[in-house]
Amino acid sequence: MEEREHPEYKKKCLIVAQDPRKHNHHGVVTTANYNARKYGAHSAMPAQEAVDLIPRAKLVITPPHFELYRQVSDQIHDIFHEVTDNYQTVALDEAYLDVTHNKLHETNTIKIANYIQQRIVKETRLTCSVGISYNKFLAKMASDYRKPFGRTIILGKYAQDFLRPIPIEKFNGIGKAMQQKMHEMDIYTGGDLQKLDQDIFLKNFGKMGYIIYKRVHGIDDSLVNGHRTRKSIGRERTYNRNLVTDEQILQELDFVADLVSKDLKKQRQHGKTVVLKLRNSDFETITKRMSFQDYVQTKAEIYRVAKDIYDKLKVTDQKIRLLGITVTNLDPLSYEEVSLNLSYKEDNYNE
Repeated sequence: MEEREHPEYKKKCLIVAQDPRKHNHHGVVTTANYNARKYGAHSAMPAQEAVDLIPRAKLVITPPHFELYRQVSDQIHDIFHEVTDNYQTVALDEAYLDVTHNKLHETNTIKIANYIQQRIVKETRLTCSVGISYNKFLAKMASDYRKPFGRTIILGKYAQDFLRPIPIEKFNGIGKAMQQKMHEMDIYTGGDLQKLDQDIFLKNFGKMGYIIYKRVHGIDDSLVNGHRTRKSIGRERTYNRNLVTDEQILQELDFVADLVSKDLKKQRQHGKTVVLKLRNSDFETITKRMSFQDYVQTKAEIYRVAKDIYDKLKVTDQKIRLLGITVTNLDPLSYEEVSLNLSYKEDNYNE
C-alpha cells in the first residue's frame, strides 16, 4: 500500500512503523517490504531492531496509515462479497473464501482466483496471491507459496508431497516455542513431522499437537466462518500536525462524520450509539458515547452528536493528534427508520 502511494519506496528497504529514533526507541513493525525482509526485518519485531538491521542509506520508515488500509480493505472485501457470501476475514489483507457455491456460477477455481486478482489490480492497483485447495490450512500454505502475485493449487493427492520440504517455521499454527521444542527433537521440515506417530504429537504438544499431526497429513476440518454481521462502523484519523483550534476540530468532525455515514449507507446499516474518540499530544485517549432510542445514519445526525459530545467534554488541551467517530448498536436498514431522538445515555472511558 505504501509503495502504491510512494513508488520511490519500491527500491528501498521500507519499514512501516513509528520511527523509533523519534519515539525513544519505542514502536513495533507493522509490516516490511521484501527488500527489508532480506535483512531480517519482519512484522511484530521491535522497530529499533529492524532499523538496526538495515543500512541507513537503504532505509525508509513511514508510520502506518490505518485509515487508508481499512478503506482499501473494504474495497477488497466488496469484491469478495461479489464472489461469495461465505468468506472469513482474517486480517485487513487476508481472508478465506468458500467458493463451492459462488455468485459467478463458475466451477473452475483457477478462473475464480484469476477474476479476484484482476479485479483487485484494476480497482486498487495492488497485487495479491491466491491459494487454492480443499481445506483452509492448505489454502493458506498455498497462498504464501508464490507471493506477491501468484496462484498456487494443492490437490489432495499432492498435499503431503507439497508439505514435505517446507520448514516448520512456515507452518501456520507452529509458534516459536513449539519450533524450539521441535528443533530439540531434530524436527525441521514437514517431512520430519510426517514421520512421527500421532502419540508423539499428543505427548509433546497436547491438543495443538493433534491439530498439527492432521495438518501435515493434509487434513483440516475447520470450516470457513461466513462473513459475520458487523458490530460497529467507524473511522479515525491520525494527524501529523496536531489540531489546535475548535475550527480545525469541528472541520475534521464533519469530514469523519461524512466518511462514517457513507460507510453505513454502503453496508445498509444504521445504529443507536455514536462514539467519539480523541487522543491528545500526550497520547492520552478519551472515548465517550451517546446512545439513542432511534437510529443514526446521516452525516448531519452523526456530526451533530459528535459535536455535542465534544462540547460536553470541554477539552482543555486542544492538541489533538487522533480523532475518530464510530457508530455501534447496528441494525440493517430493513429495521424501521425514525427521526433522531436526542434523549441519550452517555459513558466516559479514559485510557
